[in-house]
Formats: sequence, structure tokens, C-alpha cells
Amino acid sequence: MLAVVTGASSGIGYELAAELARRGYDLVIASAGERLTQAGQNLRAFGRTVTEASVDLATPNGVEELWQQVEQLGQPVDVACINAGVGLGGLFQETDLDKELNMVNLNCTSTIHLAKYVVRQMTARGEGRILFTSSIAGEMVAPREAVYAATKAFVLSFAHSLRYELKDTGVSVTALQPGPTDTDFFHRAEMDNTKVGSEGKSESKPEDVARQGIDALFDGKDHIYAASLKTKIEGKLANAIPGEAKASMHEKQARPVGEDK
Repeated sequence: MLAVVTGASSGIGYELAAELARRGYDLVIASAGERLTQAGQNLRAFGRTVTEASVDLATPNGVEELWQQVEQLGQPVDVACINAGVGLGGLFQETDLDKELNMVNLNCTSTIHLAKYVVRQMTARGEGRILFTSSIAGEMVAPREAVYAATKAFVLSFAHSLRYELKDTGVSVTALQPGPTDTDFFHRAEMDNTKVGSEGKSESKPEDVARQGIDALFDGKDHIYAASLKTKIEGKLANAIPGEAKASMHEKQARPVGEDK
């Protein structure tokens, strides 16, 4: 059995790969980071075959190279965790355009690109499971993370729509919606000096998010809020809270500590 996991060098992606290795899956792990080699070594401790694809998935060539490596293995993909993504905090008029366009390319464009190949292979066989990592932010009004939240709303909508399209094909689609999680996400998103980046991320551990996500995938669920109770409650209330109230709540968490509104 083979699983492909993107963004697997650390954080939630690494834990998704580890959870699948525990369940007997060989792995193809993909990332552009320097930590991929070490992640591969750690994952081999589970006794599974691990193929490392060092690729930049924010580029079309990176996705093509990953899929070529998958096809060269000659094994069908049983599980695909399309997880790679980045964030960026700050007011939209002040944030870096190139970083935001790169974020859209990674979070959205590469998701479509890779999913196209995965879905075609799985539907041809009549079986397979796909997990898309969205975010609770995909249902929020998210000032100071406006572009990031929009990319995750895109992923969530795509996952739900694709699930319906594939409902009679033997291919299952699940959306994973983590809340703030104890990874380096907020550091990379330049949000260390925010309340959510310094305190809120301790709400969930990446291994708990991954376990709940994989459980939901194998249970055939459409989505899962993971992993803290606070995240689950916020997710349940997301569509009941007025947009202005959601925006105010999020802005307090994403604003640099000590900065007046």
C-alpha cells in the first residue's frame, strides 16, 4: 500500500506520514525544505519504504517531478494527503505581494495540479482516499491573514465539491481543518509576535491533528475539525457567528502583541 504526503518534512505533514506508516503504508514524502532527509530517516524507523521527493510544489515543474517519481515506483496511490501549504500574517496593504502569490501557488494551484493526477489514477482503479488539509480559517473572516484564509476556503470548497463528484466512484475525499497547532507555521508566517503565534498554537499538537485527520479519512467523513476542543467548538459555531464578530475575534489573535487597534 502506498501513500503520498506533501509538506511532510515537519509539523502536521510529518505526523500524517508517520500515522500512515504506523498503519502499514509505504510513503512518498514531498517538501522543498532541508528537513526532508531527516524526516525520511525518522519515518523509515516504522519499517516502511520511504521515497523522498525534494521538490518545490509552488511551481508546476515541482508537481510534475513529484508525480513522475510516484509513477516510477509502479505502485498505485492508495492514500494521498495533499497537505503542503504556507501562511503569511499582516495587513494586506503592507504584506509582500511575491510571498502572497507564492502562497496562492502552493496552497491552491499545486493542490489542483496534484489532485488532477491523483483523482484520475484512483478513479481508473475505482478506489482510493484523499485528504486535503484546509484550516478552520477557511470558514473564518480573517483580517491580518486575508490571503491565507482565502486559500484555505478555496481548498475546503474544492474538497467538498470533489467529494460529491466522486461519491459513486470508490474514491473518498476528506477535508482536514486544524485550528492553531504547535508547529513552526506561525514562525514561517512571520507571526511570532502575535497572540495566536505565541500562545494560541499550544492548543493542539500536530500528532493529534494528524491522528484525527487519518481516522476521519478512513471513516469516510467529509471533514474534521482538529484537534482541540476549542477548535471543534469554533468550527461548529463558525456559520452561526456574524462575519463582523468573527473578524473582530480573529483580528485580536493575529494582531501583534501590544499594537493598538
